[in-house]
Amino acid sequence: MAAAQVPSLLAILAEMPDPRQPRGRRHRLDAMLTVLCLAVLCGSRSVLAVSEWGPQHDDDLRERLGFGGRGYPSPATWYRVLRRIDVAAFESRVGAWVEQVLGVLGAPGERLAVAIDGKTLRTSRQMGAADSVLLSAATHPLGLVVAQVAVRDGTNEPAALTALLAELVLEGRVVTADAGLANHELAGRVVAAGGDYVFPIKHNQDRTWRAIDLWFAGPAPVGFPSNQVVEQTEKSHGRLIHRRIETTTVLNDYLDWPALGQAFRLTRDHIDPDTGEIHTDVAFGITSLSPPQATPADLLSFVRQHWTIENRVHWVRDVTFDEDRSTLRAGHTHHVMATVRNLVIALLRIHGRATIASALRANAACPDRAYALLAVPLRE
Repeated sequence: MAAAQVPSLLAILAEMPDPRQPRGRRHRLDAMLTVLCLAVLCGSRSVLAVSEWGPQHDDDLRERLGFGGRGYPSPATWYRVLRRIDVAAFESRVGAWVEQVLGVLGAPGERLAVAIDGKTLRTSRQMGAADSVLLSAATHPLGLVVAQVAVRDGTNEPAALTALLAELVLEGRVVTADAGLANHELAGRVVAAGGDYVFPIKHNQDRTWRAIDLWFAGPAPVGFPSNQVVEQTEKSHGRLIHRRIETTTVLNDYLDWPALGQAFRLTRDHIDPDTGEIHTDVAFGITSLSPPQATPADLLSFVRQHWTIENRVHWVRDVTFDEDRSTLRAGHTHHVMATVRNLVIALLRIHGRATIASALRANAACPDRAYALLAVPLRE
């Protein structure tokens, strides 16, 4: 049997519909998108930097990229084209490519988890631009973004969540979300699509919070099954962290969450080894996964890896790519740039690069390395 293969990103970019009229086009859209991805792979942080990247390299690269004797687009052309790109089509193609990668690289029988979280593009919001919040779904633990949609005017999160779920493969997967997004409707949609959920519970779900708090306040009453417990200790940032997770199925028939399988309490003790000072925080949660499907250790892993999307995607976009200080305002340009950054992060993670900033510097020193990442199909 032939090994499975994922098309190169160059092939994916070639499928993008061009929003411009044929008359007057000087540069092919796929060529422009290739340069855009290459420039970001080499560390470019802005559209202006992208427009300056191509002319800094030799004629051989220009010919290979498909610009021939026309030269590279001007900054004005870049801004004009990017703000008109069909961002939904772009997101769909990028997401489909990442899904193909997951199908090739994933282990047989492996349960994939996806974290859902929003990210505010602060500068664009301050300057009055639309689409100031992007809602994304990224895999545990690599942080590969499989879908991303805009929250219009930062106010219509339920509609954006509906659009995001429509783009996701949910069957057989576990969805994690923060307390602001976790609700009965999201849980119901995930379960109806054949997936499972692991959600934190805070006071915005007060009845559920109080029930879990009451149950774990003492030992299980006589006649009820005992709580399942797992404890872990690790050293992080100079402190010891002791985690204790307790799970129960007793509340399944009491709480009205779709297909509820377990409720849990997670206690974290942060211990200063020098002073012995202990800071304790407690979190509650629920899941549709039954005990045979997810042990307490599994649930602890899902909870911890949910923050993959913050640490391995949003943080990298802000710190490495300086996204928070972007001044893009026109059309969908800031959304397109965010999608390209997600794609670049995914591409580098897939190829084993743990430190994105280091990988960008290596690519800047050798653009052919970056081009190979786009041009070579992935094989199993």
